[in-house]
Amino acid sequence: MKVIATNKKARFEYEILETYEAGIVLMGCEVKSIREGHISLANSFVQYSKGELWLKNCYIKTYDKTTSFCPDERQARKLLLNKREILKIKSQMSEKGLSVVPLKIYFNSRNLVKVEIALARGKKLYDKRKSIKERDQKREQARQL
Repeated sequence: MKVIATNKKARFEYEILETYEAGIVLMGCEVKSIREGHISLANSFVQYSKGELWLKNCYIKTYDKTTSFCPDERQARKLLLNKREILKIKSQMSEKGLSVVPLKIYFNSRNLVKVEIALARGKKLYDKRKSIKERDQKREQARQL
């Protein structure tokens, strides 16, 4: 598994409850651009619409050597999941007030682009402070060793 991009901010802003692996619908020039690492998950989110999940606000730079049609860099991209999983995610999003955020994009063993999405609950300010404190303590222990 070759990780292309991660969303570090999502792990800090949200408490991750459950993760899913989803495929994503891309054009050939977008895949080539992702292979070069020209992708950003910052401020991206997943939205349910008309029985499907869509990855919104994900930035994929246009491929430099493309001569024909170039898609919009921030267009919505369809996520490919099992229907049962989509319905489960939809019900949890609406009932419990949870969010779905992308965590990372990677190539699996068959060289297909996959997105790891997570069902998450937003952290409160005191939870974020606790996370920062724990991270600083781990760094301090690592320095002492």
